[in-house]
Amino acid sequence: MRSYVDDGIVEKVRGAGGELFAITSEPQHLASQANEHWELNFENIGDPHQEISRTCSERGWLTLYANRGSLDFLQGGTDWEVEHPKGYFQPGVIALTNQGRILYRWRSIPSLNNLNGTVARPAAAYVWSSIQESISANSSSDHAPLDENPVIDQGPPPRPLFFSALIANGWFLKLKSFAYSPGVAPVPQRFKKALSRWWLFGASWATAFAMLPTVPVSLAFLCWTTWIGYQIKKTAASLDVQIELTANSGSAT
Repeated sequence: MRSYVDDGIVEKVRGAGGELFAITSEPQHLASQANEHWELNFENIGDPHQEISRTCSERGWLTLYANRGSLDFLQGGTDWEVEHPKGYFQPGVIALTNQGRILYRWRSIPSLNNLNGTVARPAAAYVWSSIQESISANSSSDHAPLDENPVIDQGPPPRPLFFSALIANGWFLKLKSFAYSPGVAPVPQRFKKALSRWWLFGASWATAFAMLPTVPVSLAFLCWTTWIGYQIKKTAASLDVQIELTANSGSAT
């Protein structure tokens, strides 16, 4: 979202007579907090019960995916209580005219290619360019089709590298998410810092094998790999529980 400010897209949208809003599955107090810390110049709206996103689907505008898996993984990476009573919805972008004509729409479809929706958003400048093309089109009634191949802002790291960073972020005892928390460094900085810990971790094991009896060290290493393997499997399973937010998708308790 920050790129819409940095690239000047917010002012371009307003210059064209429009407005930009961010909608999140977080409660409003966290949405407002993120707005302040990220220094956004447009409004963040909390939608924890997914009323706005479901309305968009009911009107045929845009149907998002939502994660309904366990929140334990996210909670382990934050210092505040995760509040997603109906799960958290995946990213989407929609641009509408006052008459309800769709100028642009995109949704994240969780997959291995985007690390279950963690990365790969349409670049802000690309979105604005697509909106301008729709505005300039001769038809005043045709809706823009769902964009299935946008220019993305950031490609995903390899999945093994992603999980390696999560392991290191949890100090090799568990997988810890890079979830937003007030005052913490941006994710790319924390991601690189976590990966740098592998050098010390590897050196520690090498020293242990060189200076201590081989059998107990080998058993300890086997126990660690078994535990981390279980953590990876558990985390991957929680990220894979995805549904579409249609009118008939039901509610989570």
